[in-house]
Amino acid sequence: MDEGAEIIVERSEAIANIASEDWDALVGDSDPFIEHAFLAELERSESVGPPETGWVPCHLTARRKGRLVGAMPLYKKTHSYGEYIFDWAWAQASHRAGVPYYPKLVSAVPFSPVTGRRLLIADGEDPVAVTAALAEALGEAAEELGCWSVHVLFCTEEERVALGAAGLLERETHQYHWHRRPEWGCFEDYLSAMRSRARKEIRRERRLARDSGLRFEWRTGEETTPEDWAAMWRFYSDTTDRKYGSAYLNEAFFCGLRDRLKHRAHLALAYDGETPQAGALFLEKGDRLIGRYWGTSGCAPHVHFELCYYMPLERCLERGLQRFEA
Repeated sequence: MDEGAEIIVERSEAIANIASEDWDALVGDSDPFIEHAFLAELERSESVGPPETGWVPCHLTARRKGRLVGAMPLYKKTHSYGEYIFDWAWAQASHRAGVPYYPKLVSAVPFSPVTGRRLLIADGEDPVAVTAALAEALGEAAEELGCWSVHVLFCTEEERVALGAAGLLERETHQYHWHRRPEWGCFEDYLSAMRSRARKEIRRERRLARDSGLRFEWRTGEETTPEDWAAMWRFYSDTTDRKYGSAYLNEAFFCGLRDRLKHRAHLALAYDGETPQAGALFLEKGDRLIGRYWGTSGCAPHVHFELCYYMPLERCLERGLQRFEA
């Protein structure tokens, strides 16, 4: 490493223009969402990319003597959908003041409110120097692309401090994560940490779900079938429709998870015979399991908690995973 060499930051209009092995060399060991394959699948399926999606890629890459030493996922946004940071009040106030709010520049993983690194820095590099180069490039990109503000969403605590030092304003949001305790070796150990009433209620809910006649299975990506993924797409669409929303993702994205992210994506499914009646999607990497989407065709009570909480918690305890984000 030549610390005296200049860091050159460039923008890329597609993650496919960046070598996957170079990008992934910067990614940590417990975040599946920032990996090249996940971001590429969003673009390949055109869930992001076309202007009508409101998510136009403009990723940053920092190189020193041609070697990738830093990177940042980045999008030009023309709305605030799919960020899970609700800044509509700011947009309305800006409009009332006669100041445009959009477009804006957003560093995030589309449609995934999952905390992770946004400033990807190569091992052995000076993080202060690379962060400074990327932060400066953010401001330049905003000006060149006609954006009115820059947003870095769901970044790590270290990045929050670094970006604050670079002049960005801080805001806070809250999530609830499950962290494994050393004494929890199985689900019953986990229940033993609860009050008697809570233990009884969870056991009752699980019993009622199982007594419904449905068959519950956890399927790794390698164990899933095309029919499972077709059903998961239907469940996702149905949930979106019932919530009076618009589907951010499309069927091609779910097919891409099946074809290219089998090593990360898992499904918890409830079957009536051989027909999936409900399902939940999870991504796993390192010591972390993250739930994303769920849906049902209208099955029995308590199935939601069985698929979205109790089965994934069992998975964490059986596999020794340390954190679950439902």
